[in-house]
Amino acid sequence: MRKEFFQWILDKLPYAKPFLFVDELLKVDENGAEGSYRFDVGSDFYKGHFKDNPVTPGVLLTECCAQIGLVCLGIYLLGEREASKNLKIGMSSSQMEFLVPVFPGERVKVISQIVYFRFQKLKCEVKMYDEDDKLVCKGTLAGMIGLRDE
Repeated sequence: MRKEFFQWILDKLPYAKPFLFVDELLKVDENGAEGSYRFDVGSDFYKGHFKDNPVTPGVLLTECCAQIGLVCLGIYLLGEREASKNLKIGMSSSQMEFLVPVFPGERVKVISQIVYFRFQKLKCEVKMYDEDDKLVCKGTLAGMIGLRDE
């Protein structure tokens, strides 16, 4: 699919810099999503995590996985027409295992596979890979995605 097709999904994301962790969507369908993000060397969190040896915090790796693998997928599953209404999103659970560090300036790729989407709850298995295709982290994320009552 073309990048232009995915732009409507990116436009619906309820995040902005510096808390947007999606650079591009590479694939989204009813089975899952795939996208990438490069962690900016100049991000403030690197100044204190860790002193003299900066590493991307696991909570931000999880957030990146959630934004690409859960929220982008959820918006796609709702569809362009529905997602243009008052969207509501909330994380309900996460279980992640971290295997290798992500350093400043590294690009990561997130791949999610849907477990289920019903009653406005979306659950996915996610995996993040570094630029050398090494598995960075993996886990299960779940959240609520739907429309606000007007």
